[in-house]
Order: sequence, then C-alpha cells, then structure tokens
Amino acid sequence: MQNNNGLRLAVDIGGTFTDTVLIDGQGEILGTTKTPTTPENPTLGALAGTKHVLAEAGAGWPQIGGFIHGTTLATNALIERRGAVVATVTSEGFRDILEIAYERRYSQYDINLVKPDLIVPRSRAFTIGGRMDAGGRELHPLDETATHQLAAELAACGAEAVAVCLMHAYANPAHELKLRDLLLACLPDLVISLSHEVSPEAREFDRLSTTIANAYIQPQMASYLNDFQACFSEQGLTCPILMMTAGGGMTTMETAARLPIRLVESGPAGGAILAARIAAETGEPEVLSFDMGGTTAKLCLIDRFRPQTARKFEIARAARFIKGSGMPVRIPVIEMIEIGAGGGSIAQVDRLGRLQVGPESAGSEPGPAAFAKGGTRPTVTDADAAQGLIEPGRFAEGRLRIDVEAAETALASDVGQALKIEVSEAAQGVSEIVDENMAAAGRMHAVESGKDLAARVMIAFGGNGPLHATRVARRAQVDRILIPRDPGVGSAVGFLFAPVSFEIIRSRYCTLEMLDVDGLNAFFGAMIKDAEAVVRAGAQEGQLKRRRQAFMRYHGQGHEIEIQLPDRDLGAEDIPALRQAFEEEYSRQFSRAVPGMTIEILNWALEVSSVPPALKTYPEPPAAQRVQPTGHRSILCEVTGKWREAGIHERAALNPGDHLDGPALIIEPQTTTFVSADFKAQVDGGRNIWLTRKREGVQ
Repeated sequence: MQNNNGLRLAVDIGGTFTDTVLIDGQGEILGTTKTPTTPENPTLGALAGTKHVLAEAGAGWPQIGGFIHGTTLATNALIERRGAVVATVTSEGFRDILEIAYERRYSQYDINLVKPDLIVPRSRAFTIGGRMDAGGRELHPLDETATHQLAAELAACGAEAVAVCLMHAYANPAHELKLRDLLLACLPDLVISLSHEVSPEAREFDRLSTTIANAYIQPQMASYLNDFQACFSEQGLTCPILMMTAGGGMTTMETAARLPIRLVESGPAGGAILAARIAAETGEPEVLSFDMGGTTAKLCLIDRFRPQTARKFEIARAARFIKGSGMPVRIPVIEMIEIGAGGGSIAQVDRLGRLQVGPESAGSEPGPAAFAKGGTRPTVTDADAAQGLIEPGRFAEGRLRIDVEAAETALASDVGQALKIEVSEAAQGVSEIVDENMAAAGRMHAVESGKDLAARVMIAFGGNGPLHATRVARRAQVDRILIPRDPGVGSAVGFLFAPVSFEIIRSRYCTLEMLDVDGLNAFFGAMIKDAEAVVRAGAQEGQLKRRRQAFMRYHGQGHEIEIQLPDRDLGAEDIPALRQAFEEEYSRQFSRAVPGMTIEILNWALEVSSVPPALKTYPEPPAAQRVQPTGHRSILCEVTGKWREAGIHERAALNPGDHLDGPALIIEPQTTTFVSADFKAQVDGGRNIWLTRKREGVQ
C-alpha cells in the first residue's frame, strides 16, 4: 500500500460528516475537507469530499495510488437493525444456543429486564444432524439427506442470509463447508456466513452471535462496497480501495465483503492509530485518545505506543454501560469506550425536570438548529455557539454558516423554559452535562483497565474534540493535552498511517505440559498462509511483520490472558519460558501467581501486517515567544461563569515556539481549539498544539 510516487486518499464516513484527506508520497497533507454525510447514499458525500481535495491539490484521479476507506455503515446497520432477514443452522440438539446464551441475567434483580436483541427469533433457528468433537474428529457424518428439507424451510421463513455455526467447526470446518455447498445448490442466491471463517474460536454462543451479525449486514455491505467501488472507478480511479478494520489495519474489498463484521467501528480505529503514532513521535508512553465527532465521542487508552485491544465487544446494549446487555461480537478490535456525545447530540429536559444530553443525535439531516437546515431541537453545537465558542462565518470551512439566533431559540424553548433559566445558563448546562458524561466514561474505562488518567496526555481530535478537550480534561484530572495538525479529520489521517493487516485467532486446546510443538508449528503455518494471502492482496510489495500470541489460563478459569510468543517455530525448550511469561503477566494483573496449577492454552493468535510509514522526527522549537491575538470574541467562561473577552488566533499563523494564555480560540478550517482560562497553549516543532493546565488562580 505504500506508494511513494502516487497520491494517497482516505475517506471516513461518519454519522454527521464525511472526512477526506489527500497526501503525497512523502506523507505531506495536500488537502482535507469535511462534507455533510449523505445518509440515503453515503457514496455521494464521499465523492464530493474527494473532488474537493483533488481540486485543492490540483490533482487528477489517475494520480491516486492508494485509497483507504472507513465507514460507520456496518455499525449503524447493526444498531438500527437495518439488516437482512437471518436464519441460523446449528448442530442437532443445539437449536437454543441463542436463547440459553450465558445462562445468566446481566442485571440480577431487575424485574423489568430487557433482553438483548440477538436478531434471530427461535422460529428461524434450524438444525442439522452431524457432529465433530473438540479435537476435530467426526463423531457422526453430516446428514446430507436433510439439506433439501432444510433449504425448503429457509425459503419458507423468508431468510435472506444464513449463519451456519456447527459444533467445533473451528477445529474441523468440513461439515460447514459441505453444508454451504449443498444449500447453495438448492438456493443459489442465499448469503451464507460460516462460523469457522467469521470467528474460529471456542465458545458456541459468542461464535454464533458473531456469525449472525456478519450474516445480518453482509448483503447490505456487499452491495454498498460494490457500488462504492463502481462509482469511484467511473470517475477514473484505477487503484484498489482498501477498507479500514476494527482492529486498526486495512483489508481488501473482497475480504470486507466476506467478513463485514470486521468493519464495525472502523472509523474510530483510525483515530486510535493516529493517536498511537503521535504518542510514538512525541515519546509519550501513556496517552488517552479523545475523538469527539458529530454523533459520538470515543476514548481509547494507549500504552507504549499501542492502542489497547480486545477480542470481544458488545453492540446495541439494552442497558448502557452494563456488560452482557448487548449482542456479543468476537473479533479483534481496538478497545475503546464510545458514548452518544457529539456535536449533534440532542439536549432535552425529562419529565422529572432533569437535563439530559444524547445519545440521540440530530445527525447531518437536519442537523443542529444552528445549521439552519430545518433542525429545531437544541444540541451540543447549539450550546457551543450560544456561548460564543464558534466563529459563525468560519464553521466547516465557511461553507456552512452558523445561525447563532436559531441556536439560542432552540435552547430557550426546549431547555430554558422548562428549567426557567436564561439561554446562556441553558447553554452552559448542556456543556456541563456532555463534558461530564465524556469525562466519566473515560474515568470508568481507565478504572476497568486498572489504569490512572491523571498521568496521561490527552490527544484530542475530531470535529468537536479540540473544542471540548480542556473542559473534559479538567474533569478527568488530565493536565496536558495535545492537538495534532488537521485534528478535524484525525481519523481519516490515521487511516493513512495504518498497515495492511489481518489477524486470525483460532482455538486449539492443550495444556502447557502436553504441548505438541510440531503440531502447533504446523497449525501456525496454516494461519500464516491464510493471513499473508489477505495482506498480500493489499500490499503486493514490501516486508511483512508477524506477531504471535497465546491465550493462557489456569485450569478451571473462565477467561484467558494474552502472552506474546516469538515469531518462529517453537521447540520443547520454549515451554519453561512460556510458563515464566504467563506467571509474570498473571502476577502483574492479579498480584500473585498460583503455584502448582495446570496451565491451559485455549486460543492462538497471529497478526500479519505491512510495515507502517516511518515516524517523523520533530525539530526543537525556538525559544518561546508570546503571540498576540488577531481579534477578540465575547465568550461565556466556564471557569468563572462570566462573559469575558477571548483572544482569536489563526492556527495557520502560529509557528513552533509560539505560546499564549487562555481564554482563547485557535481557529482552523475544520475545527476550533478552545483554550480555557485555566490553560495555556504552546506550539511544538511538529506544529502540534500543547495545552497545559495552569495551577495558579484564574482571574
């Protein structure tokens, strides 16, 4: 994917705006833009953004040598339940895997508990005879004679897609492959997802749930990706389009169409990649990534320049923040917490007189009231405008003028009148709520991970991240903030630094004492072959990196911890080192190891990736020099609660070494950085803005 001669393009389709970035072969940004997302046909917004940056750079379609795309379409389809009619096929005797789930309630004493919507009702759950054991040996052959009846039942229930999840298919997929061929012979238009391809791991409920999610969005995503590719090809694009994945890598269109579940949360993953890269360039080992867009805010912990990762997350929780209340999906993913707190999040007063913000969003159509596109309900952006924090004529590169009066009217009618307060107080109340929601989410995420936010640097980006960074940081007890270059399109910039990669996690149970190293080496060899085939489809040239992991636990435990493995064939002499590595990591997480316990290994992971672009080195900035504002603007200071004058600065005019004190607004084409009264700002050698909290009193 690293094309040193051609231009490279990144397009990130979000819930409110579509971000587009164009860079040259040396990684220098030639053009960026934010265009309103077009929900009815997201490709149109992406095409408009691409034409804009090409015109800005004076370039043509044939010059594009690399194209990376991320989208919220897969996520939204799952959350909004806009997918295909899905049926399931499981092994005989296991029809009720979804109904049984984990055999527990996520909230033990809630008598009005709402169960997660797992998409497939029992009436569309079917079974077929045949059985493999956990070692992949056939106990009973597949009942091929039953497939015609099964196909008839699938057609009768109106199934458009089928999730096939047969017992222990991760160990031996022969039955799933045979069943797919037999069903397609009867129903050639049926879309079929196989569990051993989607999530080849033990634990039947998680594997089935993930396969269902994949099947649910597969027809829609395949159609979308095909139309997207065709549209850009008609314009003159000649290079392949690569898709951003939830794990922070890129994959081909073909793989994305086959495994669209890996595209869920692909946009936010780009932001985490950007933050990790900036952390490495600035030498900051502990970072909090804060990405606030128009619809949601995403927070991610980054340690030693790698985002925190997970193998499982939940979609569309019935109860916010309560684990077990959503649809589990088991794929490699950058772990972050995402809440409905963006510029378009709607504020309202509930029947108990409490001010609430989000998760409902005004999106791009009609958008906040300040957009003057038909929106009448107050949003976070309306609150920012009413507090003077947005320059009306400079918003969205000047192509979307902010109507402050409309914002104030919406706040007065929906919040001010209900609470009997002034418009300025309503605006401040909305900001206080949304900022505390984001800070609380960050604190909770850190505590769950056993980490402390206070020592971390916040890297803030997204259309609204720089505007809210100081207010969120103060509540999260974070004292230092970094605002990168082009923060308004940060996730799209991150796409351009992501490697082409593919990660496979497969189950192969054994105890450490009985580890068959020859069988394991052959097992990894097959995984390497599969993963490299995917990566080479997107990165035809260049060196590839491999990372291996084992997921280990003590006998009788329900969950595993990740242990790094050397990238080579293992021998019997490596077993003591594996035991030592496991016990050291176990002691780090749980304070002590357990002597004399049998150690089990359930899953093995392999990630193959291209080598990302080299890090940039920042020169030392010259001696600090205070800069004078180009103008002033009256803002409502959230520290003192009073209206006061804030200096206005053009970011493009700031040079390395420049510094200034808050309150101030640093304006650039796609966002504004708000320097609160208790913060000061300085520009480093890479033209990043560092915001540092002042400990002295605020006047």
